[in-house]
Amino acid sequence: MRKVRIIARLDIKGQNLIKGVHMEGLRVIGSPAEYAHKYYQQGADELIYIDTVASLYGRNNLSDLLERSVENIFIPLTVGGGIRSVEDATRLLRSGADKVAINTAAVANPGLITEISRRFGSQCMVLSVQAKSIGPKKWEVFTENGRERTGLDVLEWIQKGIQLGAGEILLTSVDREGTRKGFDVDLVRAVAEQTTVPVIASGGMGNVAHLVQVAKEGLADAVAMADVLHYERLTIGNIKEEASSNGIQLRKYAKS
Repeated sequence: MRKVRIIARLDIKGQNLIKGVHMEGLRVIGSPAEYAHKYYQQGADELIYIDTVASLYGRNNLSDLLERSVENIFIPLTVGGGIRSVEDATRLLRSGADKVAINTAAVANPGLITEISRRFGSQCMVLSVQAKSIGPKKWEVFTENGRERTGLDVLEWIQKGIQLGAGEILLTSVDREGTRKGFDVDLVRAVAEQTTVPVIASGGMGNVAHLVQVAKEGLADAVAMADVLHYERLTIGNIKEEASSNGIQLRKYAKS
């Protein structure tokens, strides 16, 4: 049985860690570096940093923030938001990221997926997909932090992304994001059943039962969470203990 990774997701706006509902109504939580270090100490397997407005404003300013955040953190870190070129990806990887996630730029220029994959390896190229339900068992790809429609079918787009070189999928349900009502398990399973690369489920976790469900029924390889950690409803230690007791095998990176 596969081992599920527990990932803390940190959405960034400017210099602040923020959180919203359906990717809107963003609230400032605090310092990204402080929270990143806290989740590392709690035992997170990985961290995900997403600049939520970078694509909207055509910028990529995470490098300095990233360099401060990765001090004394020794687990894989994925960074996304505003990555429009191989040069942008290079700068972030040199600043401490292990993987880069692209969404808006990949839709505009699918060849960027291949360029990054060829330069750094598919394991560094994460395709970030923001999905909204548009009918029974049907989802559309959105960009610009869930604001812009693309007309792309989620399953077809992910298949294409993998063919172009994506080595992992960060799958966020805009409908469930920030609601604490659980993951869109049908969405995650539909993607997981057709992919040959790991799928990270994101959007909707409110309790450990939601994690157990998306791992068992949705076949998620990893679970990303934010609200439940930021507001201290659970710690990663609590989550891992309860998930293990419910038959979920967990993957853990040893701290240095």
